[in-house]
Order: sequence, then structure tokens, then C-alpha cells
Amino acid sequence: MEKSKVFYIKDITPENVIKAYEALGKKLTGNVAVKVHSGEEGNQNYLHPEFMRPMIEYVNGTVVECNTAYDGMRNTTEKHKELMENHGWSKYFNVDIMDSEDDDVILDIPDGEIIKENFVGKNMKNYNSMLVLSHFKGHPMGGYGGALKQLSIGCASSRGKSWIHTAGITKDQTKLWDYVAKQDDFLKAMAESAKSVIEYFKGNMAFINIMCNMSVDCDCCAVAEDPCMKDIGILASLDPVAIDKACIDLVNSSDDLGKEHFLERVNSRHGTYTIDCAANLGYGSKEYELITIE
Repeated sequence: MEKSKVFYIKDITPENVIKAYEALGKKLTGNVAVKVHSGEEGNQNYLHPEFMRPMIEYVNGTVVECNTAYDGMRNTTEKHKELMENHGWSKYFNVDIMDSEDDDVILDIPDGEIIKENFVGKNMKNYNSMLVLSHFKGHPMGGYGGALKQLSIGCASSRGKSWIHTAGITKDQTKLWDYVAKQDDFLKAMAESAKSVIEYFKGNMAFINIMCNMSVDCDCCAVAEDPCMKDIGILASLDPVAIDKACIDLVNSSDDLGKEHFLERVNSRHGTYTIDCAANLGYGSKEYELITIE
């Protein structure tokens, strides 16, 4: 069986993001959704729209996001739109908060063990393809954030985020923290929900992970630790499992002294279990070929 291809460029520039995408040989067509992380108010590590702009314009994409299920500047459409303005996303791009209306698109997960359905922003139905532009970093709950987190928590509506976080107990955001799911159930629910988004777009997807500003905290944290590792590079793949696995492997093989702190966050949350579950679900592979682009 042919290994998944993951392309790697060491130098992190907007132009090299495009170069990595071009290496995939995949042209995203129709209405292209570009999933980014808008960055919580106060966060210093998120990737800014000025950096993302050439890539998003290259695919003529619409920036898409969904509201959060917890307090902050992104848990209502009104506040989220204001933050998108303040962070500059709306200055350069059409921005779509996909769950700005109450109705969700419900995606079935027939082989899900933790959740049997996923709730995503209603406006996802307006897009033919999706570019997942991920800032690879740590995460307080998932251990790390990359392509799989963007597909799962990132594309889920506010209600869907509650559903995943509670491992299928409730969609009520006000009760999010009343139900503490087993960690592995939460991680598996992420992998299962991600599969439903993959199947929805029927292969019309591409994934780019940018390994910079690597804090142990996510861009969803208003108060985040500063990065603990030096920048590693840009990765691109058509396989969300392979690209996240490659990022973890690059951290493991790094001689950066900060990697122990980063990996403590990943491993203490059993973060790579999401990758294992996703591979077992069959929509990606942990076996990959890393191809360096100069």
C-alpha cells in the first residue's frame, strides 16, 4: 500500500505556504471554505490574516469559523464577528461564521463508538471543498491542535462542540462543564466527528499545518504560554492523519530543548490517541513519506 505523502518546507513564509499547497497537485474547486483559527482575544500566538492572505487569495476562499461553546469573545455570532473585525480577518476576506443560525447540518457517523452523529455549522452546505489551514501547537484538553482538531472541534457548531467535549451526552453549551467525559472518549469523539467532515467533502480537501509559535496552549486561550520551541516548518498533505503524525514525529526528532515541555502537554493528555483512532477509522494513515521541498 502506497504511503501518504507529506510535503515539508523548513522556511516559513506566505509564499512557501502556497508552494507546499501546489506540491499536492490538488486544485480545490467551486466555493472553497478555508478553515482557520480566528484566535481568542488576548492570544499572542495565533497566525494572523496578513500571513494567511496569499494562500487564501490563491484558492479564492472564504474564511470559515464556528462559535465556541465556552465563555470568551467567540461564543456568540455577534462577538465572534466583532473579533474577526478586530483581528483583521474581515478586512481581507469574506468571513462566514458557519453556525451563525440555530439550525445545524447533522452528519451521520454509522461506525462511531462514542458519537453516532456530528453537528456542524449550517453554512457548510454552501461549500464544495475545504482547505484546512492549521496552526500546529499544543492544547489544554486535546494535547495538541492540528488538522484533526480543525476538522472536529473546529468545524463543529457551538452545540456540536458541546456534543464532542461531553462524548455525546449534551449539546447544551450551558452544561458543557457539568459532564466531564473520559479523556479517551473525548479524543475518540474528535476522531469520529472529523471523519464525518472528511466524508462530507468527498475528497475535496487539502491540509496545511504550520509549525510555528508552538506554545503548549491553543489559540483558543486568552492567556496562553509563550512558545516553548523554535519554528519547524510548513507541512502539506491530502491525509489529515499523516500530516498530524508527521508533525508529532518532527517534534520528537527535534533537538530543541523546549520539546520536553511541549511533549509533556501532548502525552499528559494522551493526545496522539486521536491520531490512532482516526487511523483505525480508515480515513488516513500513520504511514507516510516525508518529502522535503527546497
